[in-house]
Formats: sequence, structure tokens, C-alpha cells
Amino acid sequence: MELKRVVVTGIGAITPIGNTVEEYWNALIDGRSGAAPITQFDASLFKTRFACEVKNYNPNDFFDRKEARKLDLFAQYAMVATDEAIADSGLDMGAIDKDRFGVIWGAGIGGLKTFQDEAIAFGQGDGTPRFNPFFIPKMIADIAPGHISIKHGLRGPNFTTVSACASSTNAIIDAVTYIRLGKMNLCVAGGSEAAVTEAGIGGFNALQALSKRNDDPTTASRPFDKNRDGFVLGDGGGSLILEEYEHAKARGAKIYAEVVGSGLSADAYHMTAPHPEGLGAMNVMRYALEDAGMKPEDIDYINVHGTSTPLGDIAESKAIIGVFGDHAHKLNISSTKSMTGHLLGAAGIIEAIACILSVKNDIVPPTINHFTDDEEFDPKLNFTFNKAEKREVRAALSNTFGFGGHNASAIFKKI
Repeated sequence: MELKRVVVTGIGAITPIGNTVEEYWNALIDGRSGAAPITQFDASLFKTRFACEVKNYNPNDFFDRKEARKLDLFAQYAMVATDEAIADSGLDMGAIDKDRFGVIWGAGIGGLKTFQDEAIAFGQGDGTPRFNPFFIPKMIADIAPGHISIKHGLRGPNFTTVSACASSTNAIIDAVTYIRLGKMNLCVAGGSEAAVTEAGIGGFNALQALSKRNDDPTTASRPFDKNRDGFVLGDGGGSLILEEYEHAKARGAKIYAEVVGSGLSADAYHMTAPHPEGLGAMNVMRYALEDAGMKPEDIDYINVHGTSTPLGDIAESKAIIGVFGDHAHKLNISSTKSMTGHLLGAAGIIEAIACILSVKNDIVPPTINHFTDDEEFDPKLNFTFNKAEKREVRAALSNTFGFGGHNASAIFKKI
């Protein structure tokens, strides 16, 4: 069968560096860091005392008090970002076929704070099992697309993808597949996370995964820098309206980019560490190129997973050289996690948005916080250090890799 084409017609975001898409994009291009001391709880006894929190967010600006109490923060972010994406798409929600409009959402963890708070309350009690009746529906990762569908009456495919830090890229890929196969015309695809909690910071500290640069949080996320010491945890979410191309054309929609290819692979190596030679990362990028019918030379920009961990950054750079060969030296590469921190299950969606806007605007956001070259990296690779670069971006590749060895990549192209 002939596969249908899929385009992006709406975007929404709430991130540590901007609570709308416009704010987020401007901050990316300006090279602003979202890292700061944690405000959501007293982190004074933790090894890491900073994170990339969403700032100036008040639930009461979007939900009434009764509704807000029923929603974990990750679900709130999902609904806020999706409202922006739907508004941006220009869809007439009263005229479209909502039976063919789905929601596929990514979350690596879901309602961590809800789970944490209920467990603490029970542990501090007298043993009598008293739990909030909204405990389970607030906590489960699949509740976010449920709430989105209920609010907007969307009756198409509806589920959550869970693959750690690759979760929201998996959501995009699944949404594209369903539209390509003609099973729906439109889909909300995205992801959200709210893991900046005592359990989140403490758990990642125990893994030795987080930066401990408490004296200078804004420069703590240092992908590809010699002195990188771990990632910075972030909160937020993003949302895309993905649409079948002819459907979008028929209604005169503005189109940001086309989603032309994707890949999925597994490292099959280690619970948390990447394959040292980047084998899974090489495979997933090759699969994405093959799916798109593209050659390595057709890609101009890679938004890398680039978490600022000692092992991960090296493995990914090896994988890029392995797939792209000499063309790797002509690419722009950047890790926007240097600014946003690592949003776990929501990393893929906000980085996909960075790729889409790079394709749309012909500018590549930087990898900030580069101070010292690391001889482990090919000096000919252009990591777009510290300053955005203007160039033609015909197509951009977004990489996301998750604990468990889950790899997902997507390609966005000019149309």
C-alpha cells in the first residue's frame, strides 16, 4: 500500500527556558540556561541541589482549583502544551472528524510526586490505609492522553509510550505510523515529565547520573566538554499536531515540516550505560535514514541526545561518525539539553520541536557551556558550541536514548 505523508501543523511547549513555543525558541537561540537552585522542595541535604524547573507556572492560570488537585504536574504540562498546539494548528475543532483524531503521549515516569507524597503520608501514619481516591488516576503515565482526549473529545487511538528518555520520540513515531497507514487523520503527539522531586533527585543521585556543580548551576550541563560530570534534571513538556498531508492541504493549514523517517533499536548491552561503540545509536540513525529514503548527505543538523555524561556523549559521537562518515564534519550538531536540562520522557518532544523550528527558520541552536575541549572527540565535528549558527537546514535528525538501551530517532524535513 502507498503510505500517506505526515506533516507538523501545530506546536506547543512548556519548558525550563520558556512557557510557550515562542519563548522556548528565543531562549534556545539566545543560549540561555534553565538551571537554577531547586525551589519545589528543600534540597539542602541532597548531593545535587539544582535542576531545570519550569518557572513562573501557576496551575490556577489554566485549571480551576478542584481540577488542578486531580492532576499531577506532568499531566498539567501535557494539557497546557497541547492547548497551545491545537490553537497554533488553526483547526476548527467543531468541524473535524474526532473519531480519526488520536492522542499518543510519552512519559518515562508519570506522576512521581503523586506516588511519592502518598507513600510518605502512609509511612508517617499509624498503618491505617488512607489514600487519596485520585492517587492511582493521578499517578499512572497513561492518564495524560486520557485527559487530553476527554477535554477535546478526541476519539482516535489513545495511549502512552514508555521507553525512558526515548518515550516522546516513540510517541511521535507511533503517531506517524498510524497516520501513514490511514488509521487516523490527525494526532496529538508529545510528552511530559515532572520528576524534579525528592525521589527524582535522590534516585538519580544514587545512580551517580546528575551533575553536582552546585556552585554554578547555569553551567552544569556541559555536553561534550572535558569537565562534564552528569546531566541536569528538567521538567516540562511539548506537543505536536501531526496531520496527514492531503488533509492539511485541504484545510489550508500552515505546515512547519514533514516527518519523513524514523528508527528504533536496542543496545542490548546494559541497564543504564550506552553501548561503548554506539552500536544501538548507529543502528537507529541508519534505520531512520532508510525509512526516509535519504542518504547521510541529506541531513544538515543533528539534535543529539547529548546528556553531558562522561560515557554517553562519547558513544553518540562515535555513532555519528560511524553512520555519516566524512559528511559528519559538514553537519551541525548540538545538544539543547545544555540549556533545558534532561526532561527524561519529555526530552524527545522538546528536542523534536527544536529540530522542526531549525528546519523552518534555517538556524541551529547551540550547545552552551563549552569551556574545555575533550580529546576524546573528533576535533572536526561541529558541536555548534556556545552560539547559534545560521545555515540552510534541509533536514534535521533528532536522537533520544533511554535507560534499558531504548533508542529512537526521527527526521524532519522542509516541505
